[in-house]
Amino acid sequence: MAGTSPAMTVEGHSGFFGEPMHIVDLEQQPREEWRAGVRTRMKASAANSATQLCMFEQWCDPGHGAPTHLHAVEEVLCVREGRADVWVDDKHATLTSGQLVIVPAGRKHGFSNTGQTTLHIESTLAAPVFEAAYDDRRETPRRWLPGV
Repeated sequence: MAGTSPAMTVEGHSGFFGEPMHIVDLEQQPREEWRAGVRTRMKASAANSATQLCMFEQWCDPGHGAPTHLHAVEEVLCVREGRADVWVDDKHATLTSGQLVIVPAGRKHGFSNTGQTTLHIESTLAAPVFEAAYDDRRETPRRWLPGV
């Protein structure tokens, strides 16, 4: 729709809890470089009116991904393209396009692109703000806060 913002309210339509329906144009959402070799695009979070979940996608160069971390909430990681070594605690599995893993809340996990091409992976967290505790304290623990 011409002249619309990346997240817009559609008048006359109601979403959950009587709130206006918000439409997010993913093509207008920026890709952020979270760390070397990892680009991230937020889809839904508290920053664009989500109240119950956070959804984002990442493109990871070979050898790159998410270092070991944990969340207070459950997370779903879904590989859209490529190949990933995914771990939860000390168990590793290789995921390819069309496969996902459900990571229980409070469990240390991460992933790395083990393929020769870019890994495209999607994540859904059961909270509207991305919060993580990383083994590497240099990582940013919170993202996509309201009004930021």
